[in-house]
Amino acid sequence: MRVSTANAEEALLWLTRRCVLKLWPLLLGFAESKPEIAAHADPLARRTMLEFEHEKALSQASFSKPYDQSERAHPLGDDPLLVVRLHRSTAEDGKMLLGLLPAQGQGVRLALDPPLLHGLMKLLQQGVQTAEWGFSLALPTAQPPTSADGTPTLN
Repeated sequence: MRVSTANAEEALLWLTRRCVLKLWPLLLGFAESKPEIAAHADPLARRTMLEFEHEKALSQASFSKPYDQSERAHPLGDDPLLVVRLHRSTAEDGKMLLGLLPAQGQGVRLALDPPLLHGLMKLLQQGVQTAEWGFSLALPTAQPPTSADGTPTLN
């Protein structure tokens, strides 16, 4: 994973299968903690809102532009850091902060607004599929409850 900054710096990170399996629920938790989603008591309504917010954020992103491969400074070194620790917090301005950290030393902290959060989620989904790790990353689906025969039930 490459993370570039507006200051023409770049951090290189290795995300292992194990790390991604731990990272995905953390990112889902960030997405689900948005007040508009968390306010709903009904799980189906929360999942529906999450799907809506995900599509809305992705519509604001551009995935057609390739990553800019121009030379950048690597303040954390020229070799990728192996991410073994994840840290979740919230900034004073309400942005979600994600720490991608090695076993020792400095790592990367990302401030995730909705477009960046959902864009990262989409890129992770694509990366897992490309890596053929034997699992997929999916949002919880907004499926209505069903009976044993698969027909929708009404409450």
